[in-house]
Amino acid sequence: MEMVQVKDLKIGSGMPKICVPIVEETQEKILSQAQNIEQDVVDLVEWRADFFDEVEDFGKAAQTASMLQSMVGNLPVLFTFRTAREGGRRDISFENYEGLLLHMAKSGCVDLIDVEVFRGYDKMKRKRCEWKAADSCNQPVRQLIKELSRDVAVIGSYHDFEKTPSREEILRRLFFMDKMNAAIPKIAVMPQEKEDVICLMETTLLANRLIVDKPIIAMSMGGMGAVTRVAGETFGSSVTFGCMGKESAPGQIEVKKLRQAMLLLHSEEVYRE
Repeated sequence: MEMVQVKDLKIGSGMPKICVPIVEETQEKILSQAQNIEQDVVDLVEWRADFFDEVEDFGKAAQTASMLQSMVGNLPVLFTFRTAREGGRRDISFENYEGLLLHMAKSGCVDLIDVEVFRGYDKMKRKRCEWKAADSCNQPVRQLIKELSRDVAVIGSYHDFEKTPSREEILRRLFFMDKMNAAIPKIAVMPQEKEDVICLMETTLLANRLIVDKPIIAMSMGGMGAVTRVAGETFGSSVTFGCMGKESAPGQIEVKKLRQAMLLLHSEEVYRE
């Protein structure tokens, strides 16, 4: 597997990395939460900027990111604006979305940026011909990823808060994110039954072995999917998200408990870097 190194962190090597999201509305609250992060428990920090009241003031957003970066030291910072369509706090035009992400990448204050790869494909049906068409017509997002990648590592993401797609569709989406040249494909889905959790885990393992030669982030949300946040080393998810106070998605586990559970599952005899 091709590792992604951000600062001193090697994503795709060893145990899954623990990312803690910051989900606050004001600069003061964001920095207060950052101050409470225990750096021996967390591997990287996600700033969920869609919660920030002044996020569309690009200068203010960059200033906040700079202050956040100073407070978390050598922990890499992931910048995410999660749109309402994919479970986020608010919506934004593509022009502002693109402008915000490019501004943050050029600011030097963040290390990774999340890009929603399937923006604009709400009505896309799950047929091979339409997926092929999607590849050719999704040039704005492809170009955005290309430009961002000059300065930061890009996580290409897809979230479904209603259901778990079929195994075939999960594979197609991961393959598509890989083709769009995202450094790390990410998929998060909502299970309706226990079989959905197994489907997500099996499909991620299959994608790691046969399709995507780079780190994958995969999770099944909600309480039913909590096992996927702990057992990523078993089925091939390279990053897991834990909470410190407010959660950014259903089913996140408090970071200390998350690390303890992951260490219990980790075996140096089986998993070696």
